Amino acid sequence: MSDVRAYIVLGGTGGIGAAVTASLRAEDCNILAVARDEGRLSDLASSTGAATMAADATSFDNVDRAGEEAKSRWDRLDGIVNCVGSVLLRPAHMTSESAYRETIAQNLDTAFAAVRTGGRMLERGGSVVLVSTAAARSGLPNHEAIASAKGGIEALVRSAAATYGPAGVRFNAVAPGLVETPLTQRITSNEKAAEASRALHVLGRFGTPADVASAICWLLNPTQGWVTGQVLGVDGGLGVARSMARA
Repeated sequence: MSDVRAYIVLGGTGGIGAAVTASLRAEDCNILAVARDEGRLSDLASSTGAATMAADATSFDNVDRAGEEAKSRWDRLDGIVNCVGSVLLRPAHMTSESAYRETIAQNLDTAFAAVRTGGRMLERGGSVVLVSTAAARSGLPNHEAIASAKGGIEALVRSAAATYGPAGVRFNAVAPGLVETPLTQRITSNEKAAEASRALHVLGRFGTPADVASAICWLLNPTQGWVTGQVLGVDGGLGVARSMARA
């Protein structure tokens, strides 16, 4: 078996997923990046050297197939990161059933699939890292659907940590504030919305994909072998502190 660590990155072509993939490749890890868009996967493979797989991570079978592919390629699997997600900012009474169910599928279902595959295939220990949001711990207006999904992720992390801890498998999550990615461009490119959102963050700026990727890679690393069941805020203070700009 190779000494080189191997990871699956679900949502590997998104802003955070691509940053995680690039960071892990810089550490000489083997990466299988999973996403739906074959064109973007091809670009990611060219820029990072990651292996890729076109699949919808809302399917449990697809995520299992990714695990089998990684083990077939490298004879090992050290962890799974789920960076698949969506953003829906709408009050509950204006949220359609289809929009709600899509939010749950993109966020909570993919997270559960990652935990399920990790629980089955991380036989020698390992690490699963999920992505929550500061809105799961700090009540923010118009976040009902996404807060429901991400709150479920945080509960999932704690339960999975208890279940699989005896097998040496760790489960953690990061909870970002507003990060500048293609997914959030509608907010960050609107001057008025951006100003209001930035003022909520104590450090006075939005996050970058690299900010979040750094925390994810830290949690993945075997040197953090005593960290499990945790939700790490990577949010510029949004989740726990009140900005002077709001006082």
